[in-house]
Amino acid sequence: MKIARNWQRKRHAARPAALVLAAGLALAGCAGSTLTSSSGSSSSSTAEGLLGLHANSAGSGQGMRELTLPEKKVITDAVGLSIKDPGAAQFRWPQISAASDGSVNYCGMVNAKSPFPAYNGWQAYIVEATVSGGKVSSAVVGLIAGGKDVEIVRKMCKKYELDPGAAG
Repeated sequence: MKIARNWQRKRHAARPAALVLAAGLALAGCAGSTLTSSSGSSSSSTAEGLLGLHANSAGSGQGMRELTLPEKKVITDAVGLSIKDPGAAQFRWPQISAASDGSVNYCGMVNAKSPFPAYNGWQAYIVEATVSGGKVSSAVVGLIAGGKDVEIVRKMCKKYELDPGAAG
């Protein structure tokens, strides 16, 4: 049995990138949508397409607004599942799309401990939030990454006019 335990430890130690990718693919599988690029073609093979990211900016005609305290709680609860010691985490709260109903993407930053030490510190995240009656009612983390990979998430967010680090 000692051999089996050591094999499991090695298997778990190599999971950070795979876990992030699997979370993104799982979210994309649930969404079942494709992304239309600025050239008008449909793409589901890019990371953005797999995550179902779309622009939530003021340029989309909906405007932006601050999150309420209950909405922040919904998002912290979702992000808290991906970090260690969620009670000690510090969040940056950029504005969110002022959509009245439906699904919107939200990017933010959290200063927290990761289950994987190389990812400790500021981590960028993307959540898919469900908006009902103009308020965030639920959220699911699509992608979260820290360390060297934080820039991957930040660039993905910025490409779609979402800024994870806009507020302090």
